[in-house]
Amino acid sequence: MNAQPHDIAAVESLLAFWRDAGVDACYGDAPVDHTHVAPPPAVKAVQKATASVVMPLVGANAEDAIAEARRLAAGAATLQDLAAAVAAFEGCPLRGMGATQSVFGRGNPNASVLIIGEGPGGDEDRMGQPFVGKAGQLLDRMLAAAGLTDKVFITNTVFWRPPGNRTPSPQEQSVCAPFVERAFALLQPKAVLLLGAASAKSVLQAEEGIMKLRGNWKEWRLAEGAVSAPVMPTLHPAFLLRQPQAKRQVWSDLLSLAVCLETDSVEEQG
Repeated sequence: MNAQPHDIAAVESLLAFWRDAGVDACYGDAPVDHTHVAPPPAVKAVQKATASVVMPLVGANAEDAIAEARRLAAGAATLQDLAAAVAAFEGCPLRGMGATQSVFGRGNPNASVLIIGEGPGGDEDRMGQPFVGKAGQLLDRMLAAAGLTDKVFITNTVFWRPPGNRTPSPQEQSVCAPFVERAFALLQPKAVLLLGAASAKSVLQAEEGIMKLRGNWKEWRLAEGAVSAPVMPTLHPAFLLRQPQAKRQVWSDLLSLAVCLETDSVEEQG
């Protein structure tokens, strides 16, 4: 089909506009993710300034803090008791680094699935519950789609917001670990879902990255007692907000989790 004169004129006009705008190529050397929204410069500056803000516990201080966490956790007979024990705990450095309150958990206290994220953010710090911001809303939608809404209890590896929403340090996680383990012991879930690299590495004591860990069933067994459960590491919903194309991987993990609950069995991999 021959191009009409007005079509040619329109194309020439568009090319002239691109030329004046400085466009000199129709494609680049590498793909560009146009779904990624970069944070404003001010947010980047705050994140950069606070990313290294860590108040380490050393020697006897660390041992004393972990021992106190174990004592408080062991005295909790219910998840409600455990939430109160967390609120009373003063041994985590994050408590004095800008957090306004402790953020323990939400969901069904008789849940068959324990979900463990990394740490609370600004929305969670304000409302006192984990996963209530945009990432949490996405998580809730995905859980609902998989038929898991009323079957989960959600917590984190640490219970106070890290400054600048940075990733919690391994030491901060280790101080809070007795409370996480006690939640696991009280709930005795049929399965555990770990959200993000920091959560997976902390609970499983693993060195692999989340891309290698996700989608593979592991086992979490407490050192003391007979409590154990199959564990599925997966991507954090905050990552999905930046990389929506990865949702299909998490959806696959959630379906595997749903099957695990229905059959009471998993095929361990990795």
